[in-house]
Amino acid sequence: MTLSMSSCFRCVGEIMCMIKYGKTKSGNQRYICKRCKRTRVENYVYQAYKPDTSKNIIQLTKEGLGIRSTSRILKISTTTLLKRIVLIAKNICQPIICKGKSYEVDEIRTYVRHKQNFIWLVYALEKDSKKVVSFNVGKRTNKTLSLVLDTLKLSEAKKVFTDKLKNYKYLIDSKSHSVKRFGTNHIERQNLTLRIHLKRLNRRTICFSKSLIILISVLKIYFWS
Repeated sequence: MTLSMSSCFRCVGEIMCMIKYGKTKSGNQRYICKRCKRTRVENYVYQAYKPDTSKNIIQLTKEGLGIRSTSRILKISTTTLLKRIVLIAKNICQPIICKGKSYEVDEIRTYVRHKQNFIWLVYALEKDSKKVVSFNVGKRTNKTLSLVLDTLKLSEAKKVFTDKLKNYKYLIDSKSHSVKRFGTNHIERQNLTLRIHLKRLNRRTICFSKSLIILISVLKIYFWS
């Protein structure tokens, strides 16, 4: 892939500011920006250096590919891929939540490192837009649930629909809490979609997460990128 060397992609605007700046050890032409002094190479040998690598990682992750599958397709090492996934996730911000909306909250059980180490994904789905507004990963305790529910409290949620898990009765105001039948239909369907798209969340799979940090990073990419 040949890149245009006329302008610097880090600087604003299309100003002709790139000039030749020697060559790399492998003989590739280097360029430097006269404004920001950043350098770049015309044709990168290692695939991870290419500008569209992060975009491809996001796309493949959302399509449900695992770490090794993505590594093989993009021709980069698994170590580099894991670091890049964490870096991408750090730059993703939680969406702004509107006030006075209705939400559905539910949990999905999965595991990390081994199948005896159970862990739960708790998340909130906005009932109208069907978008995930908050999530947390941890043990099935009030502390794990509270991080998601506190976000809904701050948004002055009109209604919060949950299943009959007893913890919710002590964490959600009774005026806004609802456990009526079919109240969590949308999020139950989203649970199925998650298990289909992300193999690491399947009930019977060998593609489980080896690291909690990677699991959280993949979920941030899937929900909010």
